[in-house]
Amino acid sequence: MSNSAKKLILASTSVYRRELLERLHIPFSVVSPQVDETPLNGESTLALALRLANAKAKAVAKDHPDAWVIGSDQVADLCGAALGKPGNFERALAQLQLMRGATVTFHTALCLMHGEVETTLSVPTEVTFRKLSDAVLEAYLHAEEPYDCAGSAKSEGLGITLLEAIQSDDPTALIGLPLIALSGLLRDAGFVIPAKQ
Repeated sequence: MSNSAKKLILASTSVYRRELLERLHIPFSVVSPQVDETPLNGESTLALALRLANAKAKAVAKDHPDAWVIGSDQVADLCGAALGKPGNFERALAQLQLMRGATVTFHTALCLMHGEVETTLSVPTEVTFRKLSDAVLEAYLHAEEPYDCAGSAKSEGLGITLLEAIQSDDPTALIGLPLIALSGLLRDAGFVIPAKQ
C-alpha cells in the first residue's frame, strides 16, 4: 500500500513539529488536539510528557478512526521540576537564569495510534547550559524571542550558542519530534520511507 493510501495526521499545533514531519516526505494533515496540559499531582516530568503525547493522539484519533495519528509532547526537567513555555521575555529570562550552568533533561514523548494499536515512548535529551551573563541572555531573548519553546532556547537557531553540550540518541527530539523513533514506527506500520518516486 502506498503512503498516499494511508491517512496520517499530526495531532499538534506546533509549527516546529510540522516542519520536522515534512522532512519525511509523507503526505499528512494537521489537526489541533484539545487537551488539558495541566500536570497531575505528583506526576513526574517523564510521566507528564508520555501522558500528554498519548492524550493528544487519542483526542484526534477518536474523530479519525481510519487514520494513523501522531501525538507528541515535550517537558523540560530541571532537578525534577517542569519548565514550561515561558510565553514572555520576563519568564524566559528567569528560566535561562535558573538553567545557567545546569543540565536539563528534555523528555520528548511520541505516540503513534491507529484504532486499538498504539505505541508511546520517550526520547530523553540532556542539555547543559553555559554559565552566561544576564546581558548575554537578554541579548539572545531579544534576538530570537523563543517564548513558545520549553526551556527558552531554540537549539536549531541562535539558542545553540547558550549550550555547552547536547546528549541524545536523536537530534530532532530536542526540536520537538524524534524523527529517528518516528520513522521506525511508521515503517513498522507499513509506510514507505523514503517513498518511491
